[in-house]
Amino acid sequence: MAELTYRDAVARGIAQEMTRDPDVVFLGEDVGKAGGVFKATVGLYEQFGPLRVRDTPISEQAILGAAMGAAMTGLKPIAEIMFSDFFAVCFDYIANEFPKSRYMSNGQTKCPLVVRTGNGAGSRFGAQHSQSVENWCMMIPGLKVVAPSTPRDVIGLMAAAVRDPDPVIFFEHKSLYATKGEVPDGEIVDTLGTAKIVRPGKDATIIALALMVPRANEAANRLKAEHGIDCEVVDVRSLVPLDTQTILGSVAKTNRLFTVEENPRLCGWGAEIVSIVADEAFYDLDGPPVRITTPHIPLPAADILEDIVLPTPDRIVETVKRSLGS
Repeated sequence: MAELTYRDAVARGIAQEMTRDPDVVFLGEDVGKAGGVFKATVGLYEQFGPLRVRDTPISEQAILGAAMGAAMTGLKPIAEIMFSDFFAVCFDYIANEFPKSRYMSNGQTKCPLVVRTGNGAGSRFGAQHSQSVENWCMMIPGLKVVAPSTPRDVIGLMAAAVRDPDPVIFFEHKSLYATKGEVPDGEIVDTLGTAKIVRPGKDATIIALALMVPRANEAANRLKAEHGIDCEVVDVRSLVPLDTQTILGSVAKTNRLFTVEENPRLCGWGAEIVSIVADEAFYDLDGPPVRITTPHIPLPAADILEDIVLPTPDRIVETVKRSLGS
């Protein structure tokens, strides 16, 4: 067992799969000798060489076009788009091309690729480099979408994503890169479509993703210590496929639901979860589901303003306490 940063876990996860399978290749801007703009791919170029770790021009369309071509001809590419905001530049590939290739070819063509990207706020990069865009991707048929919150899950979910026959969008939260966690030795392989209960509880369910998981966990610990409210925290981890069984089971136990989303409020992933719970577990609820979100605004660059708009442990505590009448 070793303690790794989330950043180092990215490199270990990619290296694990490149070592296991010579068909796995890695490409993106400055991912080679520079080790990535977030230093999340340090050492891969030296370990696997320039044929398998390739720096690309500054062109998101070229990166995903090359990755799709490689996937369709038998390789298993991992492609980096530096900031998830830049999906807007190459969205035709993400929305129209590789998610639909297997369907439109009647299964004759597979497109096993992973697009990994830095997602989310907290780094003061402003409105064009700080968005959480996982809801952009989860609406597209043919894509799988994951967002790990711990170093261990980075490695396990990366393995699952690389080994999946369909395209997977892999969201790495920029504000988690420096965080640390224990990681087992040896190969780690997880399963797409599985949520985790990271803190058991009986009074309310808090559903969170990526950076919001440690914030929800901190809030749950404070709610228990300060107000006697015992919250269960569920890390969604995978938006597509979505582990509805774990979510519905938790709601059936606690009878209250809160979602904590970094997405802007309109059409966030939590709205889909609330809709599913309303359809399938309405009579398990003792009160209306509550969504704790970022407002529907462009993200500010100023540190104090960015901190105000993102969900915080304080806001989670106050919202849960008020909603439960404590």
